[in-house]
Amino acid sequence: MVRPFAFSTPSSGHPSRWCSSVWDQRMTVSLHHVIAGPEHAPVLVLGNSLGTDTKMWDRLLAELDERFRVLRFDHRGQGSSPVPPGPYTIDDLGQDLLALLDEREVERASYCGVSVGGMVGLWLAAHAPERVERLIVCCTSAYLGNPEVWQERAAAVSAAGSTTSIADAVVARWLTPGYASEHPDIVSELRAMLVASPPEGYVACCAVLEHVDLRAHLERVRAPTLVISGAGDAAIPPDHGQRIAERLQDARFELLDPAAHIPMVERPDAVARLLLGWLDDAR
Repeated sequence: MVRPFAFSTPSSGHPSRWCSSVWDQRMTVSLHHVIAGPEHAPVLVLGNSLGTDTKMWDRLLAELDERFRVLRFDHRGQGSSPVPPGPYTIDDLGQDLLALLDEREVERASYCGVSVGGMVGLWLAAHAPERVERLIVCCTSAYLGNPEVWQERAAAVSAAGSTTSIADAVVARWLTPGYASEHPDIVSELRAMLVASPPEGYVACCAVLEHVDLRAHLERVRAPTLVISGAGDAAIPPDHGQRIAERLQDARFELLDPAAHIPMVERPDAVARLLLGWLDDAR
């Protein structure tokens, strides 16, 4: 379902319901989402990386959903969410998430996102700070640069009409080589997830990464933020995470080694320990 959504800078009140004061009119989509955990527990929202879906968090759930109301979702164009015409922007993805929080009547939550999901978290914390208790961003960047990388990837997927043509090269960046060689079943699982990604939506989300620039937004982030990078992340190297942490008012940087671009798959225990430690500080 696609619906109109208005977003503006608030003078007061609920940050995502300012439909009477409009400077940017966009269409949001009803995101596919899954909720687990005690009904009245603090809410933790989990945002995916490009080409994945809610299952990417499965290895963490046993640690998280006993203590939190865990809300996982698929970005527009990804997983089981609708695929409206692209290209998309970071504003589109962020406003979709705000609409989901309103739909689920979540006034305030902590948020953890990886890669583009981390960018959405930074956007959310900058544009709707009242909604974010604590923030965790993993293997992400405020500004990627190198737009030709995403133009070329989008062109390859468009030409093939599928993500199959890029799957092996992309998944190779998600895990360290040693872990991948020892766990071919997990490599196959991740590859299948990427191949199942809707090609039109994947291409439209590539435009987000091509154009995203959140550097000027970082000074508006008020939520205490944990920034996690993987030492072996060739997709978004650790210096991107370090720069985010240096620009934020209240942040800590953690480097996981070994780890690559999706450490919650390769190092679920270590990621869970960092997340729970950070979130417990607020309780």
